[in-house]
Amino acid sequence: MTTTPPARNGLRLGPVEALLAQQAPDGSSGLRRSMGLWQLTALSIGATLGTGIFVILGEAAPLAGPAVILSFVLAAVTALFSALSYAELAGSIPVAGSSYSYAYATMGEAVAWVCGWCLMLEYGVSVSAVAVGWGAYIDDLARAAFGSTLPEALANPPGEGGVVNVPAVVVVLLAMALLLRGTRESARVNAVVVVLKVAVLLFFCAVAFTAFRAGNLAPFAPLGVAGITAATSQVFFSYIGFDAASTAGEEARDPRRDLPRAIMLSLVVVTAVYCLVALAALGALPWRELDGSEAALADVLSRAVGGTWPAVVLSVGAVIAIASVVFTVFYGQTRILFAMSRDGLVPRVFSRVSGRQGVPVANVLICGAVIAVLAGVVPLGELANATSIGTLFAFALVNAGVLVLRRARPDLPRTFRTPLFPLTPVLGIAFCGLLLFGLRGTTWLVFAAWMLVGAAVYVFYGRRRSVLAR
Repeated sequence: MTTTPPARNGLRLGPVEALLAQQAPDGSSGLRRSMGLWQLTALSIGATLGTGIFVILGEAAPLAGPAVILSFVLAAVTALFSALSYAELAGSIPVAGSSYSYAYATMGEAVAWVCGWCLMLEYGVSVSAVAVGWGAYIDDLARAAFGSTLPEALANPPGEGGVVNVPAVVVVLLAMALLLRGTRESARVNAVVVVLKVAVLLFFCAVAFTAFRAGNLAPFAPLGVAGITAATSQVFFSYIGFDAASTAGEEARDPRRDLPRAIMLSLVVVTAVYCLVALAALGALPWRELDGSEAALADVLSRAVGGTWPAVVLSVGAVIAIASVVFTVFYGQTRILFAMSRDGLVPRVFSRVSGRQGVPVANVLICGAVIAVLAGVVPLGELANATSIGTLFAFALVNAGVLVLRRARPDLPRTFRTPLFPLTPVLGIAFCGLLLFGLRGTTWLVFAAWMLVGAAVYVFYGRRRSVLAR
């Protein structure tokens, strides 16, 4: 394999050619190429379309009122700028690891570590957050269908009247079992579930619009611009996952062509569904009645429409749909750790691939154990905020990576080019900064502590043991 000097301008850089050589067609990476455009698009939709709209709507509506619809639009615009940058980098550097690998090739090992550490929040913690939302819908389904609920001690984390959130732990373990079966089988199951969840959300809109009252949308922005911005920072969690296709760079059959298309297609579908659902929900039920609900859409149907069967249908669909988000985001986390491990920044156990299943078995088992513990004991709100701040930092670095790579490697083959360059990535960075500003102080404190831990791990482990150091 041809190597390139790993340092440029004093930075430890992973050369693009070296990254691509790690996953040559001979299968040297160990991962199997089995995913086409539809499977990649379904992977991103599956990772995105779920808890954000089924659950977070109830958390965000009290911050902005009916104008939370604009919050979804603003979050989509923020995601769009970053999606365009992701699409360019995915077509140029089609490897596992998503934005971590892009930062590794464009801004050096240290920045890549920061990005990878942020992705631990985006993927690992968001799996836990999604699992908590799944538990809320399990409880709501039991109430609507059987007139009873799970015991408080087994349905809530400590601090919210419980001991451990058992449903959240169960769905993580189910996702782990599916991932261990192999990528091809997992992708097929996910594709079926994506069709189902879109159908369920369209069913919700059809029913909710029968109870639509224009008066429920007035006043439209009772809490002003500040409320819209705060809600945008919260609902941005709903868009986390559109970049999931970029984690599958080494399992896509034609990554240079299909990865950019899958990223953009998934964002368009998700944005359209979110705005339609938010409009239907807020038109059917006054926004104040959604305050803090963790099963917001089911509440809309039961309170505004009446009858139990629509809420039962929605809850069944939500249980299946949110479970698929747990699976797809869990998948992304394992592939990012796979890339970091291959570069020597985390222990080698995370990049050991089973020859029979073609999956990193130990990686999946370790991640599953950690995620299950988080899902069982941490409340949803704190998990969602921590996820958003990690994601926004990672997105900002991806936008910066496009700027750097265009300047450093103008000759690199690109199957997709970010339009209106350099305005688009600059706006992507600016919008990420705007949403970061809207997050709460406690979230920043948690993030600062997380980054300090990450810096210590890098200095005392990753920097010394990395491939570039050797």
